[in-house]
Amino acid sequence: MRTSPVPRPSSAFIGASWAALLIGIVTYLSGLWNATMALNEKGYYFTILTYGLFAAIPLQKSVRDRAEGIAVTGIYFGLCWISVLLALLLLTVGLWHANLQNSEKGFYAMAFLLSLFAAVAVQKNVRDVARASAAATAEAQGT
Repeated sequence: MRTSPVPRPSSAFIGASWAALLIGIVTYLSGLWNATMALNEKGYYFTILTYGLFAAIPLQKSVRDRAEGIAVTGIYFGLCWISVLLALLLLTVGLWHANLQNSEKGFYAMAFLLSLFAAVAVQKNVRDVARASAAATAEAQGT
């Protein structure tokens, strides 16, 4: 029996990535739920989280596409970077001016960063599993 030439991420890494994503998002949102800030502030921080998550995934994909020789336009690549940096800037400015204790500010920043990192890892795993499955299917049909 031959193994697939495309490596598949381990189940442990896939599980850890999904766990990190869920922990980051749930932690961030539970902090917002229990916060004593105004509803519009909660909406601001919620919007930054969703924007950051949605910006991190295409950035990871476009960086990987370029590394693999898949064409990515410069403007799209630049917009991906700008979106992630803008999400980080908006969170930083919001927390800087928020009437929160430093421990609360750190809590939101760390949960946000964990969520962004995990979203990138999950997207990478989804792509790698799909590639490995396609390669295994093609190999099985070829023999």
